Amino acid sequence: MKLKDKVALITGGAKGIGFGCAKVFGQHGAKVVIADRDEPGGKAAAAQLIAAGHTVEFIRCDVTIETDMAAAVRFAVDRFGQLNCLVNNAGWHPPTMTIDQTSVADFEKLLRLNLTSAFMGCKLAVPHLRQTRGSIINMSSEVGLIGQAAAPGYVTTKAGQVGLTRALALDLAPDGIRVNAVCPAGVMTPLMQEWANTQYDPQAALKMVDSWHPIGRMATIEEIGEVCAFLASAEASFITGQAICPDGGAPLGYRR
Repeated sequence: MKLKDKVALITGGAKGIGFGCAKVFGQHGAKVVIADRDEPGGKAAAAQLIAAGHTVEFIRCDVTIETDMAAAVRFAVDRFGQLNCLVNNAGWHPPTMTIDQTSVADFEKLLRLNLTSAFMGCKLAVPHLRQTRGSIINMSSEVGLIGQAAAPGYVTTKAGQVGLTRALALDLAPDGIRVNAVCPAGVMTPLMQEWANTQYDPQAALKMVDSWHPIGRMATIEEIGEVCAFLASAEASFITGQAICPDGGAPLGYRR
């Protein structure tokens, strides 16, 4: 129970990696607030975790709206009396598009969803995290470190999250707040399945993504959740400013 009595706010926690984090944090004893714009999905996710014996609350939150983010932080603190960890997980990977196909408006919209929301979450949570000497986890992506073809907007936002992580790790260290980024490779999520369903053979598409990882498969949402739980715990008390890559060895093969 390494997160016993700790309070975590997880954005985009209704499904995918965010739900994996909420589930694992609960298993380790944390009280969890799921913040997600999908109200039916968020309520269902919270109900599922409560039925499993975890302490979970849901609040509807559009992370692109500052007042929503402020309300989510306030809700967590009001409900549980403190905030120990913020997981900036909400985000989206658009379909494959080159820079010629990406409008400036679409780029700015993605920037607000993936990066500005993380900045807002950090800014709003920091006053409360100072009181608990807590931690921030930004859900970036391995492509923010190594690049990805036909995804200039997404790669830019995820690289920006890593930069934000390192900047805040320096600024907030004197307050005892640790800030880290998690940069997964392929993870089997509903978004991954949605992408596969657009392909000619969805099962073959998923097997292709599996094959990019020397381990032979994508990560599960719970595996990413365990990495985040470690970073939120006292076990990671000397880790800050890092981009942790649970990637199954995906980048190891040169032009593989």
